[in-house]
Amino acid sequence: MIKSYVQRMKAKSQPPSRKPLSKIIWSGIGAFLGIYFVAIFGYYFAIEETFFLLGSFGASAVLIYGAPQADFSQPRNILGGHVLSACVAVILMKFFSPLFSVEFLCALSVSLSIMVMHFSRTMHPPGGATALIYIMGNEKIHSLSWLYPLTPIGLGALIMLLVALLVNNLSSNSQRHYPTYWW
Repeated sequence: MIKSYVQRMKAKSQPPSRKPLSKIIWSGIGAFLGIYFVAIFGYYFAIEETFFLLGSFGASAVLIYGAPQADFSQPRNILGGHVLSACVAVILMKFFSPLFSVEFLCALSVSLSIMVMHFSRTMHPPGGATALIYIMGNEKIHSLSWLYPLTPIGLGALIMLLVALLVNNLSSNSQRHYPTYWW
């Protein structure tokens, strides 16, 4: 039984080849601009000196600029995945933080976010990090409450999406056309 279980972990194929240099360069340009614009926007327009640039946006940059054709990278997934996961986290903190430990709420926020993204067809892996960031956050982030899904999350995801639309369609490569679908 153990041997057959371990056999399942053997590789079944070779890794994909490296992407062409042009794709690597476009991915780097998009990621730089997306993160830069979110950071600049946050610097000038953040509400009451709150943070704006989150780690989950870095993960989104990998998807929407590095793999723009992936289902996880489409506009509905970026916006819906982040915003719905942020809402899950706010609900958990508002109604369940006195009842459960932070560790439990961290695990619950990610698992419920995954379930909500599945049901809504907005799976975006960085959404799990968005939920986790809120639960693990300090009083400053918790004080945002229902503002958190809108800003920094919704607005930051929208900025990243706008940059993805601009950069991914500048390339003459038809494989970089973005998005594959909107809704």
